[in-house]
Amino acid sequence: MNRGQSFLLLLIAAVAVLSLLIVFPFIEYVIAAVILAYVLFPFHEFLAERLEPLAEGHGPITGRAVEMASAVTLILGSLVAVILPLVYISFVFIEDLTAIATGESDIDVAAIEARVVELTGEEFDIEGWLVTTGDVLLDTLFGGLSGVLTSVLRASLGLVLALFLVYYALMDGPGFVAWLRSMIPLPADVTDDLFEKVDATTRGVVIGHISVALLQAIIAGLGLWAVGIPNVVFWTFVMAILALLPLIGAFLVWGPAAAYLVVIDEVTAGILLAAYGLAVVSMVDNYARPIVIDQQAHLNPGVILVGVFGGIYSIGYTGLFVGPIVIGVLAATLETFREDYDAI
Repeated sequence: MNRGQSFLLLLIAAVAVLSLLIVFPFIEYVIAAVILAYVLFPFHEFLAERLEPLAEGHGPITGRAVEMASAVTLILGSLVAVILPLVYISFVFIEDLTAIATGESDIDVAAIEARVVELTGEEFDIEGWLVTTGDVLLDTLFGGLSGVLTSVLRASLGLVLALFLVYYALMDGPGFVAWLRSMIPLPADVTDDLFEKVDATTRGVVIGHISVALLQAIIAGLGLWAVGIPNVVFWTFVMAILALLPLIGAFLVWGPAAAYLVVIDEVTAGILLAAYGLAVVSMVDNYARPIVIDQQAHLNPGVILVGVFGGIYSIGYTGLFVGPIVIGVLAATLETFREDYDAI
């Protein structure tokens, strides 16, 4: 390696580190944009093919314009179907959490405390516990009440950034993949094999997580509806988001709901909901998630679980996708090396 090559490698490393430092504050939004673009891209191709005949005969309308129309349509659809509901739920969550932390929630604390005394014979300061819990959650998630505004501003900037990234990923994704292929110093057949394995792993992890979360949320929502919990559609959507977290996701809704029913003297309904959650909803998570992801990504369920929790711990919520994908890419690379070079 001559002096010029050494200089270029050092320059690449330095610029890569600086780029990472610049992107890191919004890394979750960048990853979320990449994942959303990956999910939307097949629909983008399908929609662009359907729009192309409509553009024929209109001279100024080019293929690029058709792709732009398709990308914008899908982004607007995602905004309405996914992002706006997420923003609404986040707003309601922050509002309720702030009310709890300041002792101004609408929870009938007196009735709950009276019920606890009746059931256990012990007095329990529910209001104090709620305020303490609200303060801890606010400090952990947002850095306290003063950090809520900063978090909202950062989330708004991140959301705008993610939408633009999704647009450019849909428009120029194939070109980037082609450039990436050209940069990999491997024979074409080995590169194709590696990309196929990585694509299968990514598809399995992303689609597996989303499909299982939706299935679990719908099943849990039916249980909430059957026992008369109000706002079932809202709570089902919340569970669809929480169910992306394995093991504990949807339980954060149906568990407290079952306890609430017991507290308000609907003991039978509460017990039935708890039994339904343990016997049906939890089983969907424990069995369907590993089966669905393993069939697509060919990863052991234990490896998937480690990847999910490790990813969440390392980079946040989007890590539940990134962790298993990274481990899957490692497995795909080792498998490609074994198959194409017969060195293992």
